[in-house]
Amino acid sequence: MSLAPDHPIASPPPDGVEAPTVIDNTFLEGLVGYNARRAAIAVIGVFLERMAPYGFRVVDFSVLTLIAHNPGITSRQLSSTLSILPPNLVGMVRQMQSRGLIEKRPHPSDRRAQGLYVTPAGQRLQAETQAVVAALESDATDRLTEVERATLIQLLRKVYERDEPA
Repeated sequence: MSLAPDHPIASPPPDGVEAPTVIDNTFLEGLVGYNARRAAIAVIGVFLERMAPYGFRVVDFSVLTLIAHNPGITSRQLSSTLSILPPNLVGMVRQMQSRGLIEKRPHPSDRRAQGLYVTPAGQRLQAETQAVVAALESDATDRLTEVERATLIQLLRKVYERDEPA
């Protein structure tokens, strides 16, 4: 697919001529990034609204969910999985510890590492927020069939997942 416009870029209208009433966004609508961002804005807006009572951002939910589903996960593994810089994760982990949602314990097989575990309060909050997120995902994709939804996820993952170089 060529990203060159099918038609030349319009010149500004001469003085006294009104702006267009119909906006030509054909080029933008042909871009993966533009469409992915528009979809993300729609979903994340609802996410932030529904997570506000829990004091969660997308990244907070992601971190707590990975810890809940992977007891003993290390900060290094979290950083790698979510593409978060380690210094940024440190503050999130501290905040979740201070909220009583997670705790650190010695890693079972690596004496240099600490494993992260949800507390009972963290388990309850994660389960509740996971149900809220599942419902909002369903609401956000209600115009897609299950096959279309699965295909969309598969295609988006192909864009951001890269094989490690040999």
